[in-house]
Amino acid sequence: MAPVPLSPVKVGHIDDVQELRNAKPTTIPERFVRDMTERPTLATALPSTSDIPVIDLSKLIKGDKDEVHSEILKLGIACEEWGFFQVINHEIELSLLESIEKLAKEFFMLPLEEKQKYPMIPGTLQGYGQAFVFSEDQKLDWCNMFALGVEPHFIRNPKLWPTRPAKFSETVELYSKEVRALCNNLLKYIAMSLGMRQQAFEEMFGVAVQAIRMNYYPACSRPDLVLGLSPHSDGSALTVLQQGKGSSVGLQILKDNTWVPVQPIPNALVINIGDTIEVLSNGKYKSVEHRAVTHKEKDRLSLVTFYAPSYEIELGPMPEFVDESNPCKYRRYNHGEYSKHYVTSKLQGKKALDFAKIHTKISN
Repeated sequence: MAPVPLSPVKVGHIDDVQELRNAKPTTIPERFVRDMTERPTLATALPSTSDIPVIDLSKLIKGDKDEVHSEILKLGIACEEWGFFQVINHEIELSLLESIEKLAKEFFMLPLEEKQKYPMIPGTLQGYGQAFVFSEDQKLDWCNMFALGVEPHFIRNPKLWPTRPAKFSETVELYSKEVRALCNNLLKYIAMSLGMRQQAFEEMFGVAVQAIRMNYYPACSRPDLVLGLSPHSDGSALTVLQQGKGSSVGLQILKDNTWVPVQPIPNALVINIGDTIEVLSNGKYKSVEHRAVTHKEKDRLSLVTFYAPSYEIELGPMPEFVDESNPCKYRRYNHGEYSKHYVTSKLQGKKALDFAKIHTKISN
């Protein structure tokens, strides 16, 4: 989570999208209307999402040798060909998933003046508001966000942890602890799928940084003109997404230059590879662009956890993924510096990763 910027970021007036929706404007404010090239195609015949891999964590943890081997192969294909998968039997109590979702919804339903007690200062990523806005003419996402730094404790801003709804903070603590354990587990098996030791990532990451962000996408009268969240890849190592029950299908991933919607599986969590794993694997596993679209009648809620190495860690491609046929694609860098770069740039596809790329000169 980035520190407060050295100088104020001027972003102009930002409408609260829930308030906008309630006011039922006859036209969408210009700052939300996307350029023609960015507008989502809301075709009825969207590509099938049945191919998005589903990983059964119980087979990895409790399966026999053959089941473990088969599931790790599936996991490797998911990471290499999709960068996304859904995980079932993840061992997080369903009652906890329901509790955090209920409390998140209750927070977003609070009066605006109550939510504004926890403002997201422009140029930062904690609090309530719109993130990744850095100029007065930048297009805005049709989304309200509430984000908190969770681990390690020094990244927290206690003033931004709300007192309403009741039990919000303690539920976020419990939920985050369970998701952290899930990330640790998944990284062990992702390491194995790469032919590495189980503990390789855990040892490398130090005290991992963890943050949670809640996204609320109100219904929009012109979903063909706006985006809920701009296309981007994540700067994390892993991202864990919980999609609200009964919400509209909003997540889309870029697969073979086509935006593919992700149909949620009940009680599953959606996992995606972040830029960190792409760098460490020298591009074998790639972070994938994704975005959120809105719906004409249905609201959408999602909860996202970002899990990344300690800010002190130096990162770069691991030697086992670099050889003559796979030259080094990324330079070594400090993860804290990359995080600062990521959160002080607007969401723009995979542009943030240019920070780490080695650009080879083409000779004539």
